[in-house]
Amino acid sequence: MAIDGVTLQILANHCAAATESMAHTLVRTAHSTFVKETEDFTTGLTTVAGKTFASPFDLGATWFIGLDYERALQLVESYEEGDVCMTNDPYSGFVCTHSPDLHLWHPIFHEGEIVCFAVGHVHNTDVGGAVPASLSRANVEVFQEGIRVPPSKLYRAGKLNQELVDVILMNVRMPEQNWGDLKAQIASMRTGARKVKEMIARFGIDVFRDGTEMLLDHAEKQARRLIRKIPNGEYFFADYIDEDSVDGYPCRIAVNMIVQDEEIVFDFSESDPQVTASLNIPTGGNPRHVLLMVPYQYVLYTMDPTIFLNYGLLRPVSSIIPEGSLVNPKYPAAVGMRSLGVMRLQSCLMGAFTQALPDLIPAGQGDGGPLINVRTTDTKTGRKLMANLNPITGGAGATTFRDGTEGSGAYFSFLKNTPVEINEAEVPVKILRYGLAQDSGGAGYWRGGTGTTLKFQTFSPNTTITARNRDRCLFTPWGANGGGAGKPSSFYLNPGSNREVNLGNTDVVSIDPGDVIEITSAGAGGAGNALARDPSRVLKDVQRQFVSVSAARDEYGIVIEGGEVDEGATLTLREQMGSETNGGGGGFGFNAERVEFESIWTESNYRVLIHALLKLPVDWRFFVKHRVFESVENLRLSGTEVGEEDIKTALRNVANDYPQISSELAFV
Repeated sequence: MAIDGVTLQILANHCAAATESMAHTLVRTAHSTFVKETEDFTTGLTTVAGKTFASPFDLGATWFIGLDYERALQLVESYEEGDVCMTNDPYSGFVCTHSPDLHLWHPIFHEGEIVCFAVGHVHNTDVGGAVPASLSRANVEVFQEGIRVPPSKLYRAGKLNQELVDVILMNVRMPEQNWGDLKAQIASMRTGARKVKEMIARFGIDVFRDGTEMLLDHAEKQARRLIRKIPNGEYFFADYIDEDSVDGYPCRIAVNMIVQDEEIVFDFSESDPQVTASLNIPTGGNPRHVLLMVPYQYVLYTMDPTIFLNYGLLRPVSSIIPEGSLVNPKYPAAVGMRSLGVMRLQSCLMGAFTQALPDLIPAGQGDGGPLINVRTTDTKTGRKLMANLNPITGGAGATTFRDGTEGSGAYFSFLKNTPVEINEAEVPVKILRYGLAQDSGGAGYWRGGTGTTLKFQTFSPNTTITARNRDRCLFTPWGANGGGAGKPSSFYLNPGSNREVNLGNTDVVSIDPGDVIEITSAGAGGAGNALARDPSRVLKDVQRQFVSVSAARDEYGIVIEGGEVDEGATLTLREQMGSETNGGGGGFGFNAERVEFESIWTESNYRVLIHALLKLPVDWRFFVKHRVFESVENLRLSGTEVGEEDIKTALRNVANDYPQISSELAFV
């Protein structure tokens, strides 16, 4: 039936409000800090086909507004009134993307027919597995990442499947926490059902049923209108995870963004193969999988904040994701730290969009700080405790018109911080410092947002710290339009003492009573020439302790004496420093480590390697990559300039050593 634009907008508002009511129910009844404070959850409504047509605006994680439940829905044979289904298996329907994310869906009936589904997920602090909090870069198979439940009925016709609940709770470290969060999810589903029935009573079933499909169609039209404003062309960008495994080699994600009129293709063909670590992104070959589309949705919203936030935005976009690659791994590859992989994927797509829309899209966001989990013992009661302390977020990238926001970059899905008082109440730790990291933001005419620092002390033996998503010690967030790169992240045990240990990208560490952990995220990239920044802005940054006096001199050419800018000395210093430029090309500012790496692993050298790896069986790709990197590292140490022929020689040597893959590499 025809629905006028005013009615459609009113329906959209009601649908969004329904999902917000679901979110409020969840937050107010959840047990874990990670849900009730950090808000790592989603709520939503989908069509009968599983396409999300409504999500909250500012509650929960922002990555999932285009989530597609269709493949998971199809794995349940039939539905009855009162059913609630669940899965946390990243390879069953590809709606769940790592095992801690427990997804529920609840069919909502009207006169015996399903009219939509209430859906949502929470990130459980722990679902068992090899390490506390279940996730580590060291995991190499999904079996190590905790209990997995394929799409199953948690409630069948209104009756709880207690046996399923018992099996789940027997396999997790904090069963009372998981059960509390699960009950909150169930309550959220029921809130969604009640709100949908209220909408049907208000609008009528025909308006509701047809209107939900029209919401998707309208979002698609909005997306196509906005894409037409992006200049046609191809925009290539690559970025790196520091390590593709524990103490491994850099891991590259690369995208060629192809814009043609009102459609976009993201070609990830030159990204690394799936890795023998948990960084893989489980998309199931879906070219519109929501994890591939997060930056695209951010860009559209930046262009027009009035757009409908639903699956329809994804229809004009597609991706090329080779099977067996980091962005489309084959079972049973570990995927627990797919969030780190997605962060770097976001950086790649933002780099491409920055080229297409340089006056709108910011420089690289700060990240590399982890989600900190503490598994410890209450020394008073002997009770085992576990909680997430905080997402250690980086700042936002600078734009061509403003500084980046401090301590709140987009790559962490805008998860919220947890008050210090809550942290200390949940687990026996003492927070020594939680705040912004001085000098972490990249220099520029507009400064990159500062990262954050968390320093805390523990008091029990056998305490385990899990620092998920540790990265950016080596390759830091990039600057734009001539701005500087953000500063690296860091992770220290007992800093400043004679027992100090630099933990680098370690993500699981056992510590003793009295030990201190200090962790800092990377700052975001700056934009524009730092030597042109207004001295009064630099002075204000120093006064606010965002920038130190020494960094003001070294990076901005500003001399501050006695709390004031020395104008004469500043003018002289800036003239001496000249128009200093950052590494990299195309207006990007890369840190020295990236510039050095790409002087060896040039785009053409990397292309030779990736094209050869894609010819190999999936199980061989990671191994061969490491063998080639070893050869190139030996050449670098000998002072040899590395070219395409050296990469081919290294590949031929591997083929000679392993005849079982010689035919696949015969073309080299």
